[in-house]
Order: sequence, then structure tokens, then C-alpha cells
Amino acid sequence: MFGRRRLFLAGVVLLGVSSLAGGLAQEPALMLAARAGQGIATVMVTPAALSLMTTMFPEGPARSRALGLNGALMAAGFTTGAVLGGVLTGTVSWRWAFFINVVIAAAVLAVAPFVLREPPAGRRPKLDALGAITVTLALAALVLGIDTAGHSGWTRVGAWGPILAAIVLFAVFWGVESRVVAPLIAPALLKRRNVAWGNIAGLLAFATETSLVFLLTLYLQEILGYTAVAAGLILAVLGAGTVLGGLVAPKIIGRVGAKAAIVAGFVVQAAATFPLAFAGDSRGWLVPLLIVTFAGGVANLVAIVGYTVTSTAGVPGEQQGLATGLVTMSQQVGITLGTPVMSALATGWAATTLLPGLRFAIGVNAAAAVVAGLLVACFLRVPKASA
Repeated sequence: MFGRRRLFLAGVVLLGVSSLAGGLAQEPALMLAARAGQGIATVMVTPAALSLMTTMFPEGPARSRALGLNGALMAAGFTTGAVLGGVLTGTVSWRWAFFINVVIAAAVLAVAPFVLREPPAGRRPKLDALGAITVTLALAALVLGIDTAGHSGWTRVGAWGPILAAIVLFAVFWGVESRVVAPLIAPALLKRRNVAWGNIAGLLAFATETSLVFLLTLYLQEILGYTAVAAGLILAVLGAGTVLGGLVAPKIIGRVGAKAAIVAGFVVQAAATFPLAFAGDSRGWLVPLLIVTFAGGVANLVAIVGYTVTSTAGVPGEQQGLATGLVTMSQQVGITLGTPVMSALATGWAATTLLPGLRFAIGVNAAAAVVAGLLVACFLRVPKASA
């Protein structure tokens, strides 16, 4: 509707303004509004940036390299942000975790207008407001139900009520998308097996690895007794692995194909995660943890770059905004759902101590990666030009 370049720049402006408001906040209301603004800015910038890349770079090796570098930088940003946020909070002030975004936004705005190229504008679509409202309510209800189950147990009505409401809302959403002229998620697009199954793979890739970071944070702090800053620095090794994974992913995809890269990524990720299901309460586990989390981080980013390449392959230029919007949504849904699910498993199986629950949740996490690899191997079909 508004153009990729324009939406990207507007999102960066909103990120800077929201971060400034968060850093200056003196009461909870302004802080919550600032965090909401940051969230909206992120979901403006991310699909717009992906859509710019998939339209500026032709499908094939050039696009794979661009998306691989994007994945590496995203992973580097996630890791650096987590560590730097802890350091700034501990040494200066928590407010600088917000103010630093203002500096970054200003730097991006100084450069982006000169390097981003907007592809020729096509027909301007209409906004599918009803679809946007129903899918947002459905996702919010699903997250609420899972989060409630994590705190109160899966037998509570407060958990299953929102989950059932989410199922109904998803059904309503699908009905809306089948009838409107310009759907938010075109059913015809989801009939492409590379788009549908690619995004399922992406959702599972983000759900498993981000929730594993949460479980390992609990393990390092609550079981091994490390401080929050020390735990963040330890998990930076996993972040380094994801950066490497983003850099090597295009070469792996070029050699074996996107589908095989995704499957291999999930298999290696599962193999690296499974030993942690036997972790003990001794700090002697630190070195094995560093090794396997680094390997798992590499594998996870290979799968993520593979799913991004796959989910945008063969999609016409005028639909790349829809395709990259789906990529972003699967990423955010995976991040949002993974941690509450693993938290519920960990607390549900914890008896007198947390360690048994963490072991169980990590084992389920590894099993989920295996299942994801099997689903991709059985059902994903990649267009020949990108296979």
C-alpha cells in the first residue's frame, strides 16, 4: 500500500521515537506505550527489509547470499543486544538499553535513503482490516492460553478457554481470507508448498532455539549459580554460532539445495541439543554446553536461512511483500509461542527442584527439532530453480 522503502524508513523513525520515550519514561503507562511502539516499529521494518532484499536481488545465489548475511546480522544483533543490554543495565542505567536504539535509528536514517531502491510500484492493494483484526486476536488468545497454562497448569479453564477461542478465530480468519478481494494472507499463496511448509519450518526453527536460550538461561543462573551478566556472556557463544551459520548457509544451500539444508540444520540442531537433556548441577558441564550450543546455533541459522530462501522462492515480485510478511509472522509466532510452551513443560515436570523439569523440556526441544526435520523432508517441495 505505501511502498517497501517508505514503510522501512517510517518504522525506523517510530523505533527511534519509541525508544526515546521508553528511556525517558517515569511511569508504567509511558513505558508500556513505548514498548508497544517498538514492537510495531519492528514489524514494520522487518518484512519491508526482507521484501526489499527479495526484490532487489534476483532469485538464486545472489538472493541466498543476501538472506544469509541478513540472517547472520540478525543473529549478531540478537546476541549483541542481549549482552549489551545486560552490561548497560548493570554499569550505567537501564535507560541506555533504550537510548542506544535512538542512536542506531539516527544512523540508519542517515544512510538508508541513499542505498535503498524501491522497485516499480504496482497496483495499490486494499487493506484487509477484518483479516488483520481476527488473526491478531487469534494469536493473542493462543499466546494467552499457553502462558496461562505455563503458570497455572494445562487443566485450568483459563488456559483452554483462550486456546479454543484462538482456534475459532483462526477459522474465522481463514473464512475472511477466502472471500476478500485483497487478503492479508492470500490462500493461493499458501497453496504453494514451499511457502506453507517453509514457514512451518521457520516457526519451529525460531520456537525451538529461542526457547532453548530461555531454558539455558534458567539452567546457568538457577542451577549452576552464574550471574545474569555471566550467563549472557556464556550464551554469546551460541550467538557466535548463529552468526557463522548465517554466513555459511548460502554456500550449503548452493551445494545441497534449500530443502536439504533445512533438514540437515534441524538434524544437527537436535543432535546438539539432546545431550543437554542430561545436564547435571556441576559446573563441569559448562565446556560441553559451550560446544554443543555453538554447533546448534550454526545449524539453526542454516535452517532459518534455508526457510527464508524457500518461502520466497518462485513468488512473483508483486507478492513478495505478502511472502516476506509471512516469513516475519512465522518468526514472531515461533519466538512468542516457544518460550511459554517450554516454560510450561519445565515447571510442570519440576518436582522439588527445577533441574528435572529443565532436562525434560530440553529433551522435548530436541525432539521437536527432529519432528521439524521429518516434516520438511516429507512435505516441503521447492521450485526447481531454488532446489
